[in-house]
Amino acid sequence: MFRSDVASLRIPVLAAVAVAALGCVAGCTPASEQSARQTAEEFQGAVRAGDTGTACQLLSDKARSSLESTAVRPCRDALAALQLPTGNVGTGEVWGRNAQVALDSGVLFLAQFKVGWRVTAAGCTSRPDQPYDCDVEG
Repeated sequence: MFRSDVASLRIPVLAAVAVAALGCVAGCTPASEQSARQTAEEFQGAVRAGDTGTACQLLSDKARSSLESTAVRPCRDALAALQLPTGNVGTGEVWGRNAQVALDSGVLFLAQFKVGWRVTAAGCTSRPDQPYDCDVEG
């Protein structure tokens, strides 16, 4: 029973990736990819520097809220406790308003909002035949 509960928590990330992959009609420009990668760079830079305040500001509202609910502490403290990967930003792919940016170790997922690109999932690692396992998601 617990396995199905845990698996159902990972479905939103897989669903978002699947929808994003199917939805590349508009907004799949190099400028969008560059903007998404820039946000990923800012987030990774903040994580590397231990600037959890800036990193929290770059999370989507849902990801920040989910993290705080799960950790039962403010975002800054919760991020500090996670020890997210501090790898460099690599290639990125954009599908409409969603993006995936590769890191040296792992992946970030982002979405575009009115305020710009925000990280929707961080600390994500690939698992064979399963959705990504993410430390932060929302």
